[in-house]
Amino acid sequence: MSIFTPTNQIRLTNVAVVRMKRAGKRFEIACYKNKVVGWRSGVEKDLDEVLQTHSVFVNVSKGQVAKKEDLISAFGTDDQTEICKQILTKGEVQVSDKERHTQLEQMFRDIATIVADKCVNPETKRPYTVILIERAMKDIHYSVKTNKSTKQQALEVIKQLKEKMKIERAHMRLRFILPVNEGKKLKEKLKPLIKVIESEDYSQQLEIVRFNIFISLLPCYRNSLFSSHKCVINI
Repeated sequence: MSIFTPTNQIRLTNVAVVRMKRAGKRFEIACYKNKVVGWRSGVEKDLDEVLQTHSVFVNVSKGQVAKKEDLISAFGTDDQTEICKQILTKGEVQVSDKERHTQLEQMFRDIATIVADKCVNPETKRPYTVILIERAMKDIHYSVKTNKSTKQQALEVIKQLKEKMKIERAHMRLRFILPVNEGKKLKEKLKPLIKVIESEDYSQQLEIVRFNIFISLLPCYRNSLFSSHKCVINI
């Protein structure tokens, strides 16, 4: 006995569904589990590693594919790959209550870990533990946002925690060795960030400058700031 499967139906398993409502209609895409957050945070850049299929559905669980005219009406195009990108970026991930709870707990812990790694008590200059940061986040009733990366949210948390406790970003201690003309340019660029210049040594014979500084700068910004200057940086 043959089984008839309508041509506008696609059957998928082990799916994470991302949903968006547009023009009064519901549209869904089928993704691999645990890949949506990676795409939104920029960790995963290969769309084929995120999407199970480049088709747009009205109901993934029933395998019902969206009609071309509905896509054009809602998105102004029938390019399903581009529509998938829009839904993937702005849509709502459909997960079970248990999965959502686990995801939120993990993101909460990851945010607290980033904050603990990047910040110190300004009076003691000592770092805070992850447990203490988690407790402080609960005290300010911080709510994790699944559509934002943990790094973005860590920056938000630092700002909010400053209103409730003594916390600041850890300063970087850097030593620069570079040509004199480059040293002057870089020093001017760094002025808003420099906390203390420990020492400064100009060598006319070698035509280089050495200076040790404390700087208020997150390590992740270091390469972009100094890439245009030919210098040796020691931490």
